[in-house]
Amino acid sequence: MNANQAITKKALAAESASIVLAAVSESDKNAALEAVGAALESQTGRIVKANRKDLDAAGASNLPQPLVKRLVLDNKKISRLRDGIAGLVSLEAGTGRVLFSIELDEGLELRKVRCPIGVVAVIFESRPDALVQISCLCLKSGNAVLLKGGSEARHTNAVLAEVIAEAACRAPVPVGWLQLLEDRRDVTALLSLDEHVDLVIPRGSKEFVRHIMDNTKIPVLGHADGICSVYVDSGADLKMAVDIAVDSKCQYPAVCNAVETLLVDEAVAADFLPSVAKALREKGVRLAGCARTAAIIDVEPATELHWHTEYLDLALSVRVVDGLEAAIAHINRYGSHHTDTIVTGDSAKAERFMDMVDSANVFWNCSTRFSDGFRYGLGAEVGISTNKIHARGPVGLDGLSIYKWKLYGRGQTVAGYVDGAKSFKHRIIP
Repeated sequence: MNANQAITKKALAAESASIVLAAVSESDKNAALEAVGAALESQTGRIVKANRKDLDAAGASNLPQPLVKRLVLDNKKISRLRDGIAGLVSLEAGTGRVLFSIELDEGLELRKVRCPIGVVAVIFESRPDALVQISCLCLKSGNAVLLKGGSEARHTNAVLAEVIAEAACRAPVPVGWLQLLEDRRDVTALLSLDEHVDLVIPRGSKEFVRHIMDNTKIPVLGHADGICSVYVDSGADLKMAVDIAVDSKCQYPAVCNAVETLLVDEAVAADFLPSVAKALREKGVRLAGCARTAAIIDVEPATELHWHTEYLDLALSVRVVDGLEAAIAHINRYGSHHTDTIVTGDSAKAERFMDMVDSANVFWNCSTRFSDGFRYGLGAEVGISTNKIHARGPVGLDGLSIYKWKLYGRGQTVAGYVDGAKSFKHRIIP
């Protein structure tokens, strides 16, 4: 069996399972998720052992440190994953929920109802914990899932996929709902399966996401870069601004919602830049700045390339700007429409910033690191979308559902309405 045949077989199994999974009750899906959480606990040693193999291989191949950090799956992370699953169980999935109801005529009721998307394919980076979050969100929302993780996590991903699939299927969940793709060639084969796969969510570099979009007819949902900004306004509490900048950059620099560009209003630059530079350098952050920044603090000279750069590391680009409008213009030109925050005491400026910055997540007086499905109360996420259709921002349960129209009748036909014998009531049902 060649790669195309093998992937087609997996996609068909997932498609078949998705039809059954769409009708599985909320209580049964929750029971399956609880079984997954218990299995992760009982199999922690096996999972950590597999992860150690991946970490050893990463060390031997000199994998960049930001990727190594993402690769780690230890007891602490597994415990957090189990907490996330418990939180997911407590959420209402939303599928089956009536969004809108209207009586077209007596005895003829139309309902707009949330339903699963069907078969979702997710291609993600080196974080094996993402496999757990993605598969559990898909299960909760009633979707079958095809998963392709990074080759650097292949041992961990293989064990996780086996543990999750086996545990879920002890509850009334159809076999085949979770399929693991293991080779880079599998992705090429997957992209041709538009008749069997309903949505692709790629997580990776801008070039990789563009490659996916250019080589498939399957709808694609995702983001490429995470070039996030913090703008410190003239009306900011400067101590608060230092704390937010440091947290946004240093709390976990190797993720897409870490800040990559710090914009500072010219009016407070002389007071703010020395203190923030000191705090950042104490954390090991390397700074590159514009000429106006360099006139105040010692920085590497920034070029046009710096404003386009997602470091995913302890590095930061700094620019002094002429106020709010200039900050908004910079973000809309160079940002990746992911997450941007303003630090200010002026509510009018904050609202203008949040209205005019064209990003999926816009914040006032808080760290960019809050941009996360779990922190939003969505029960984790399959990714963060910068698209402007279907779903935007952290893609949780709502983003993994669509809707269908259900019409309940009593033998009505259209003819009477066409010839004028009958008329529609179009009465909204609360």
